[in-house]
Amino acid sequence: MTVLVRDQDTGQYNEPHSHRHGQLLYAASGVMRVATPTGLWVLPPRRALWIPPQIVHDQRMLSPVQMRSVYIEPEAARRFGDSCKVVEISPLLRELILALADQSIEYPEEGRNAHVVALILSELERARTLPLQIPWPQDRRLVTVCTAILESPEQAHSVDYWADRVGASSRTLIRLFQQETGLNFRHWVQQVRLATAIDRLDQGHPIGHIARALGYDSQSAFSAMFRRLMGESPREFMARG
Repeated sequence: MTVLVRDQDTGQYNEPHSHRHGQLLYAASGVMRVATPTGLWVLPPRRALWIPPQIVHDQRMLSPVQMRSVYIEPEAARRFGDSCKVVEISPLLRELILALADQSIEYPEEGRNAHVVALILSELERARTLPLQIPWPQDRRLVTVCTAILESPEQAHSVDYWADRVGASSRTLIRLFQQETGLNFRHWVQQVRLATAIDRLDQGHPIGHIARALGYDSQSAFSAMFRRLMGESPREFMARG
């Protein structure tokens, strides 16, 4: 295991690439957007993305980012699964990652470092997984629709509206959403809004402001959606963090 220390500015983009190692893509501060051929994630500091070996991914910095990515040898990486997932970074796991980041790339593997590595592996196995993936399509018409929604998640346009915009029938778009993302249109938009909401909660925006900005009729309607998907209210989620 090793930790790569890298600081990047807002707007910087890391081209699609892959690693022989498993990667826990983590930023000690700042927010980044990560995409694979099949999904997209927005990652503020309290969360990291587990990326198995050989998965092609890119990264775009949405703010200045202090990246502290953990790389794990393929054999040890198997225990964390073969698909990308968002994990919550506990205060203990954060400090362990930062402690290993203070070491050189080739550090002594005995003594304190051995304990730090073992604890990181243990904490990763216990880390809470969050349902924050935004499945990404391949069909160019659907990519156009999804990109527009991602850029303005507060809009409330219907499938009929988007069908007219991309020159497809409503029935075709409905079929494509289910076929290419595994979600229907409404649930896909909901995933985008959930990821956006969590990002804004991390930035300290009031819950009522977030609810209104994302098009919910009331704060209670927004909180009900959040609790249904996350298993807790927005206030509980932020208090635990």
